Amino acid sequence: MKARIKWVEGAAFVGESGSGHSVVMDGPPENGGRNLGIRPMEMLLIGMGGCTAFDVVHILKKARQPVEDCVVEIQAERAEKPPRVFTRIHVHFIVTGRALSDKQVGRAVRLSAETYCSASLMLGKAAEITHDYELVPVSGG
Repeated sequence: MKARIKWVEGAAFVGESGSGHSVVMDGPPENGGRNLGIRPMEMLLIGMGGCTAFDVVHILKKARQPVEDCVVEIQAERAEKPPRVFTRIHVHFIVTGRALSDKQVGRAVRLSAETYCSASLMLGKAAEITHDYELVPVSGG
């Protein structure tokens, strides 16, 4: 896996993935940025959220669960002083579907957190990570 990051100006950078996708990162004006893009630490959380959401949906589909939507909301706390690493991260899944099994959703969340999500497992070396979930039933035909 490769990535390339190019400084644009001020605190703005363009990151390009090995697969050819790009993202703009920038800082706030008080740090020399123009607020034109996402912050690098926000990207870490989004990457972790995408990784674990992918796992949960994949596991539920494999278990033949009728998942229709999955939203991951993440709250994180950072250390006060540099390096301002994440110290706590809470991951909340909102899983929507028709007659979803609470047991299967809990299993999918656990498997992602404990076995499959490399981003979560890596960040878990520095931060306390907790997870919970809620089921949103879909009714009707």
